[in-house]
Amino acid sequence: MTRRTHIDRRALFASGAAAALLAATGVSANVSPQHGGRLRAALSGADRLDRFDARQDHGLFMQVAMVGAVFDTLTEIAADGTLRGELATGWQGTSDARSWVLDLREDVTFHNGAPFKAADVEASFALRSETILNDVTSVMALGRHKLQVELAVGDPDFPYRLSDPQLVIYPAQNMVESMYKGIGTGLYRAHRFQPGRQFIGHRVESHYKDDRAGWFEELELVALSADAVRAEALREHLVDVADLTHAADLGDVSGITMLPEEHFMTTAVDHCVCVPRQVGSRWPLDNLRAAERWWMA
Repeated sequence: MTRRTHIDRRALFASGAAAALLAATGVSANVSPQHGGRLRAALSGADRLDRFDARQDHGLFMQVAMVGAVFDTLTEIAADGTLRGELATGWQGTSDARSWVLDLREDVTFHNGAPFKAADVEASFALRSETILNDVTSVMALGRHKLQVELAVGDPDFPYRLSDPQLVIYPAQNMVESMYKGIGTGLYRAHRFQPGRQFIGHRVESHYKDDRAGWFEELELVALSADAVRAEALREHLVDVADLTHAADLGDVSGITMLPEEHFMTTAVDHCVCVPRQVGSRWPLDNLRAAERWWMA
């Protein structure tokens, strides 16, 4: 093995990127979700200028840290491709699909204790008014947990668009702080964040998705830019998951699952991690939501 592809374990531990190692065990596809453990993922696409700012062009590292971990969106695409409410509980469009009324959850708080409300959606939408929401002509609160959105042109797929990773919801009163520290409504509270290097999140004590998602107690993301290094970290059980597009650097792939399928690979997963029978493939890592959908064997 050359110096170029060999992982520097001392540097990895010194940066805090590899915590206590867990021995790999077999996994059964029929095991029910259970709480506990730490999911450790080696991911590409990190940058030293990364922030929890949806306006940035993020790589996979920050996308996974933000969506399904620290932040929520209004809707989400399930693994089977169906649309589900997340921070929105319902939506109703007019016949021309130009006007939409969104019902919002009432039992949600941000990680700083602030209650989630319609004003947070208004402020978060304003961030994307020149890009993904450039067809939105007005956003108006109809109450503390109800919102009306007007579009320039009818869009029957507008509720699907609200699941986009760029449309995470921030607290309106602490938006700048949220972008630096990671303050959202998601299952995992930011515990340590080193831009371009590492993210550690701890499971919140109570969440509206309890007993449906968020099985890990901790989430650790390690930024490793080289495919071969991520593959070695997985092979040596320094991490449980790595984003990869081919298995050449893995060597022996026994004990490793390739997702979403062997011949169309975006992710390699150690068998110490249980993966649901159906895995979303719209984006890598189960539609970026591995942290909330997977669990330890």
